[in-house]
Amino acid sequence: MKRQTVFKLAAMAVLSLGLGLGLGAQAQDKALIKILVGFPPGGSTDLVARLLAEKMAVVLKQPIIVDNKPGAGGRMAAQALKASAPDGLTYMIAPNATPVLQTLLYPVEVLKYDMLKDLTPVAVLVTYPLAIAVNTQSGVKNIKEYAAWVKANPKEASFGTAGAGGHTHFSGLQLGKAIGQPLQVVPYRGNGPMVTDLLGGQVPAGIMTAGDVLQHQKSGKVRVLAQFGAKRSPLMPDVPTLIEQGYNLDTGDAWTGMWAPAKTPPVELDRVQNAIKYVLALPEVREQLVNKATLNPDFKPAAEMDALQRKELQYWAPIIKESNFKPES
Repeated sequence: MKRQTVFKLAAMAVLSLGLGLGLGAQAQDKALIKILVGFPPGGSTDLVARLLAEKMAVVLKQPIIVDNKPGAGGRMAAQALKASAPDGLTYMIAPNATPVLQTLLYPVEVLKYDMLKDLTPVAVLVTYPLAIAVNTQSGVKNIKEYAAWVKANPKEASFGTAGAGGHTHFSGLQLGKAIGQPLQVVPYRGNGPMVTDLLGGQVPAGIMTAGDVLQHQKSGKVRVLAQFGAKRSPLMPDVPTLIEQGYNLDTGDAWTGMWAPAKTPPVELDRVQNAIKYVLALPEVREQLVNKATLNPDFKPAAEMDALQRKELQYWAPIIKESNFKPES
């Protein structure tokens, strides 16, 4: 290699290093963005938040941290978001059940925030289907067989969920109506214990997210009978929906979104929304979400997210009221 070429390469390397340092300094000069998560580190919501924070910091050239505020099913984070200044520096990432279902389950005096007045939608980040699964020893292969089985064995007309008062709980109650056999909910403290009992035959069926059931389906120990959404999720392309099997029931996919404090300037919301859209399209981000977390990257802008949460409020309100379910405060 000629000496002149070596000098040119060295100069380019120094220039690149200088530019990199400059971008880093520029990022540090900008104010810190905080993403609130209402659950402990290590869960799927936390994973989404940390992945987005890492990639968005590069796009926005601004430092971003994840601040976990676990407690009360995510309410602590929502309360903290409401109390934050609407300056474009504080956001919350949460599953839809946190603000939507809790709005229907608790009075504002308990929640200490009003979802539609105090929180501003930014974007839907990911979606993931809910599904019903049974132990393969039951011999049930589809929803019609399941309906016949629970009607012939009323003592088996129950389903496990990861907790009371969530999306899976009320979806199970709706399934009971659809098949003409009331189903009793058996709430657990998380999906782990519920899946253990499902595998052991202590609970005949379980309603859970794709990420909690697919690994066990692959082992052949459980059979996934149906998805609860309007169409098949790309995460479970071989599992038919309830509608496909003749039952007019669509309780929707679960989803995770981002909210900001009310009155956050539109220019800040647009800036963050555009960064989210860009990051969720990155192949490495999609690969991590799909293969490591069993989540479907599914960007929806603020307007669509707002329409979605309002639609869910209308859908679930009469169902929750009819169930007479009373949550613990």
